[in-house]
Amino acid sequence: MDEVHHWVSSNGGPDFYQTLKRNIEKTTKAGSRWVCTTNAYNPNEDSVAQIIHESEMVAQGYWLYDCLEGSIALEDLRDAEKVRAALIEAYGDASWADIEGLTRTILFDRTTPDSTYCRFYFNQIAESSDGWMSKAEWDACLDEEDAIIPGDQVACGFDGSIRGDATGLVAIRLRDAKLFVIGVWERPENAPDDWEVDVLAVEAAVAETFRRYRVEWFYADPPYWQENIGRWAIEHGDDIVYEFWTNKPTRMAQAVERFRTAAMVNDLKHDGDHHLTRHVLNAVTREVPQGLLIQKDSPRSKRKIDLAVCSVLALEARADAISDGRLKIRRSRVVGF
Repeated sequence: MDEVHHWVSSNGGPDFYQTLKRNIEKTTKAGSRWVCTTNAYNPNEDSVAQIIHESEMVAQGYWLYDCLEGSIALEDLRDAEKVRAALIEAYGDASWADIEGLTRTILFDRTTPDSTYCRFYFNQIAESSDGWMSKAEWDACLDEEDAIIPGDQVACGFDGSIRGDATGLVAIRLRDAKLFVIGVWERPENAPDDWEVDVLAVEAAVAETFRRYRVEWFYADPPYWQENIGRWAIEHGDDIVYEFWTNKPTRMAQAVERFRTAAMVNDLKHDGDHHLTRHVLNAVTREVPQGLLIQKDSPRSKRKIDLAVCSVLALEARADAISDGRLKIRRSRVVGF
């Protein structure tokens, strides 16, 4: 069984593993055996790799779990000598590994999260290793100059909920990819059981956004809000308002990758909104065969990430608006006498 850190409940991995293991165990006297290979798992995913590692069969010594882990702290990932030493430790006698090339990648490639290096290069299993964005990385995108003003061309991302998660609306200016929050509706700490998002307030915020700004593209995640989104498309144009299903892993993984890359190379900005910052820093990554997705640190977590999802959709909307030729740059006229 290979790559069992990918074998998670969403793809039926644990059930498949149990079926294979049962049939092997029934025929061990005939010589049946099983072997698993894996990268370090994400402890929030309950993958087959984690199930095996935490099994009492491993603790009792009946199953062999063998792993070489590189000894390095997250804050030392910019120290060439410590990175090189940890790679040598992790790769052991794998003489084919390009230690110098991997060292250069870890030191200088900022398009990949440090958490990915920890898991896939140093074999480190740690709950803190799956954060999507560090505070330092996000703060580097802060731009408190050149404020957003009425009439600016923008694209929008909307992620809606009714009771559990937050509902959010984020816009991004077309000319410089500056993100800003239009609105966020989160469940209060001591809310009654029947609390719901104020749909009328959300509707008013969307209407005000179209009135105040030149909205060129609007991506909205449809669950629970399909009727509203359909009406927005009728009111504002079905060539402006589109559904964007975030539960489609291929499309969403590509969007998440583009957002992180843009942040790492300073191709996007934000105005320092504390709600947006909190949601972005709350997001953790989940690996799927198509790439990396973002999610809460656990299904019932109160640490919301909805504005982070909105931001990813907004950046995608901006790219599609520009690709469609909707960015209009005002040019100053020079008059000679």
